[in-house]
Amino acid sequence: MSKDHAPAPDTRLTPLAARLPATVPFVGPETQERQTGTPFKARLGANESGFGPSPDAIRAMRNAAKDCWMYGDPESHDLRAALAAKFDIGMEEIVVGPGIDGLLETLVRLTVTEGTPVVTSAGAYPTFNYHVTGYGGTLHSVNYTADHEDPDHLIAKAREVGARLIFIANPDNPMGTCHTAATIQHMIQTVPEGCLLVLDEAYIDLAGDGFAPPINTHDKRVIRLRTFSKAYGMAGARVGYAIGHAALISAFDRVRNHFGMSRIAQIGALAALEDTDWLAKVRAQVEQAREDLYEIAEDNGLLAIPSATNFVTIDCGADGVFAKTVLEALRDEGVFVRMPMVAPLNRCIRVTCAPPREMKLLARALPKALAAAREQVGEKPS
Repeated sequence: MSKDHAPAPDTRLTPLAARLPATVPFVGPETQERQTGTPFKARLGANESGFGPSPDAIRAMRNAAKDCWMYGDPESHDLRAALAAKFDIGMEEIVVGPGIDGLLETLVRLTVTEGTPVVTSAGAYPTFNYHVTGYGGTLHSVNYTADHEDPDHLIAKAREVGARLIFIANPDNPMGTCHTAATIQHMIQTVPEGCLLVLDEAYIDLAGDGFAPPINTHDKRVIRLRTFSKAYGMAGARVGYAIGHAALISAFDRVRNHFGMSRIAQIGALAALEDTDWLAKVRAQVEQAREDLYEIAEDNGLLAIPSATNFVTIDCGADGVFAKTVLEALRDEGVFVRMPMVAPLNRCIRVTCAPPREMKLLARALPKALAAAREQVGEKPS
């Protein structure tokens, strides 16, 4: 549409809302399927768990369906109690919400207003940026170092700009890399006065030992966010939780949805939490799928970045244009993957770990996609 025929701005919107772009950071695969008219054969782009949730969780949710005429417990009491027992913390130090994304929105609403300085990494999880921008905050970014978010540079930038929040994901999305517990603990200890470290641990259940520092809810400098979407295989149920100092956690009650979480989701998450055998099985399946992805990358002359998550980021060996062409060629082969959006990370594609059938589909599709991309754009140096 030309400027002359563009719709008039809606004067009912706030000035901030009126100047925000009409975009969201997560465009679902269903949207792409509707656009192309063809369903994907392999869904490897959203880091869901194709290994599924615990059978106990499925039974619990099925049994709870008959009671969905009732609102869920707005305090998520039973799930919070189980999580508090698991981590040996008080219930007042944990809040449950609609996935980490929903909790991030609430946290940003509590802490950010127009012009508030916030620090993150260039190319890191975009939904955090989406919320900060949505409340008028000012984003300051630092570059990755060797495909890792850089704690020292993040802290230095926070000191420089007087940041209210610092965001880091460990393990990282989109690169899959991970810092040791000691590195993250040092970062917490160096957070500037008046600043809060937002530690996204969405993938920590898949990282193995030695990557999560001990939980210390007496420390006001950090809030930790975790989820049932990844290792527990419940992305569609939208259950996440945050752990932190009681004073900060209590602030969520000032603005959160007072009807709380879905009753079915709460009950399913509680059953999933109790099924430790299923979690161990999923971890083993993810580890095998990571090895499969490393092998697929190597077979195609590509470099897979070692991962501590349920996805593997694969360096396509050129620039962002070439990687995007590979991604689009995979889409044409019926394989849904994603890629980082900021250079130099965008030289890569990001592929979710999945059961053997999907891994075989990728193994067949990737050589074709690479050949198509090379024919279309060549392999430009990164």
